[in-house]
Amino acid sequence: MKEPKLKFAIALTSVILVGEIIGGWWTGSLALLSDAGHVFGDVFALVLALMAFRLSQRAPTREHTFGMHRAEVFAALINSLLLGLIALTIFFRAYDRLFAPTEIKSGWMLVIGLVGLLVNVIVLTRLSGHGGDINLRGAYLHVLSDLLASVGVVIAAGLIALTGQYIVDPIISVAIAVLILVSALRLGQESVHILLEGVPRGIDLGEVADAVNAMENVVSVHHIHAWSLCSNYTAISAHIVTTVSNPQEQRQVHLAVEELLRERFGFSETTIEMEVASADEEAPLVFPLSEESGHSSASHSQ
Repeated sequence: MKEPKLKFAIALTSVILVGEIIGGWWTGSLALLSDAGHVFGDVFALVLALMAFRLSQRAPTREHTFGMHRAEVFAALINSLLLGLIALTIFFRAYDRLFAPTEIKSGWMLVIGLVGLLVNVIVLTRLSGHGGDINLRGAYLHVLSDLLASVGVVIAAGLIALTGQYIVDPIISVAIAVLILVSALRLGQESVHILLEGVPRGIDLGEVADAVNAMENVVSVHHIHAWSLCSNYTAISAHIVTTVSNPQEQRQVHLAVEELLRERFGFSETTIEMEVASADEEAPLVFPLSEESGHSSASHSQ
């Protein structure tokens, strides 16, 4: 379902891009041209998201044993940088206009802004329900910030028509740029977190360890590592110390742990190593990750 959504968004957004470039040049509105610059970023971002999605669907190979899921994260990171660049460009253009306001055809500016707003609402509706997918969410944020920019254009056109103060145009442009920059920072932060193999958002490894430790025939769990290949594909590896030595019984414990990690915590990929408890093992081990150190180098025994 992702590909049809993205293709639809690219087509409609491209139409708006052409309309706003022509309209911004003709009316003299910086807010409209700022929105057009953002729409250009939208088109680029949507095309990038589509390419990344297609790459992520490729089967694993000897060179890429997990497939190309990270392509979606790289696309989201590039989109966040692009959003930031667009925001900075708008800031500089608005600064110049604050000291030299330009006459604007507010009537046509309002019409073009309303058309852009309507199309953005349609595109945003089609891109909704991204389910936490960071690549699709990056595209969604682009269109959402563009919708907000269209709202800004409409407000600016209305205020100019009522007051005749052309300085409203760059002021609204700055407000648009701030909204874009906030979206860029949030998306970039999450992309970097995944690329640095941080623990998946919403996962508490202490809770994971407690749940595994509480299972039947499990003495302790250590060497836990959890990361994301992309926003909706998470992985975990761990060593499980068990009380059973029979291979078949160990297999049952192994399967039970995998099911817990998959069903309760949503891990897509699990790597579990089984160890038999020593005779003097009496209690579950302390969870190995140290809040101070941030890595799993802590002691494996109490």
